[in-house]
Amino acid sequence: MLRPLGDRIVIELIEVEEKSAFGIVLPDSAKEKPQEGKVVAVGTGRVLENGQRVELDVKVDDRIIFSKYSGTEVKYEGNEYLILRENDILAIIE
Repeated sequence: MLRPLGDRIVIELIEVEEKSAFGIVLPDSAKEKPQEGKVVAVGTGRVLENGQRVELDVKVDDRIIFSKYSGTEVKYEGNEYLILRENDILAIIE
């Protein structure tokens, strides 16, 4: 599995089926990039200027909403993941 460093997080994108206002299912080319994902791995935390390490607010299996164009897409063992920093996360879905 991928093990992120520092304040980075590996997420698996959650695809939601998009429909137009009239109920027409949109093709992949017309869909917007997903902004929701499931955390599959977290780094060790952010290091402050004084050397102290601060744990991340998210944990494995959290569902999150993140900034639209953030992160780096990675393909690993046939699966697609997104690696992003903690400050790109907007909310945790509870």
